[in-house]
Amino acid sequence: MTSLTFDRYCDEIVTQTERLTAHVRDADTTAPVPSCPGWNLGQLLRHVGGDHRWAQEVVRTGDARPFPEDLSAYTHEKESVLTPWLTEGAASLSAALRSAGPDARVWTPADDRDSASFWARRMTYETAVHRADAALVTGAEFTLDDDLAADAVQEWLEFSTVSEAFAPRPDLPGLLGPDRTLGFRTTDGGAWFVDLTGDRPAWRPGSGDATVAVHGPVTDLLLFLYRRPAPAVQVQGDTALLDLWLTRTGFWLEA
Repeated sequence: MTSLTFDRYCDEIVTQTERLTAHVRDADTTAPVPSCPGWNLGQLLRHVGGDHRWAQEVVRTGDARPFPEDLSAYTHEKESVLTPWLTEGAASLSAALRSAGPDARVWTPADDRDSASFWARRMTYETAVHRADAALVTGAEFTLDDDLAADAVQEWLEFSTVSEAFAPRPDLPGLLGPDRTLGFRTTDGGAWFVDLTGDRPAWRPGSGDATVAVHGPVTDLLLFLYRRPAPAVQVQGDTALLDLWLTRTGFWLEA
């Protein structure tokens, strides 16, 4: 489980959004976003703000809400309009989360996590990773506190064990099998081990003898998991297994 507090997540939703708006100040919002093909910068920002407002409604009502995203109308946005809209949405989401409290029962896409704390964590990293996308466009420096980056990696690993991540699919090879293990190690000594040899994926903190090993600074490792540019990450071993695992664990990003 995460070692970060609910209040920290509520704070970070606002902080990450403020840093995002700083990255795009006076930027060309029609510039394409290489890490999000088909979107320009304005559409990326609309997506983030839309996510915040959607999550706020889920927390407020407790019920599942369809995410009605159509970004085709947002091809020529004004940064001066988007900046206050983004910060307002982040502040409203943070306030709704605090009002509900971390244990409020709400709908989530996770198998076994149905509390508002899920959305506090999820929206923190949704915002942070899209901040990296914006920084890539504008040339801003992207940094993330190590404890946040490590927790975001762990969130990814938690999603990697849900049924959708390994259930048989006609369009992909099976994920589970003998000699299928993955090791992730950071330059500051952090490590995680993923075991795909059982009847469902499992992960644990620590290292082990892995079929494929991934190594790099923790923030770069996070970006690598999200298929963002991460030149400092090094990979050794079965890259096909790693690519298949990344494809399967990334299913929830499409929601």
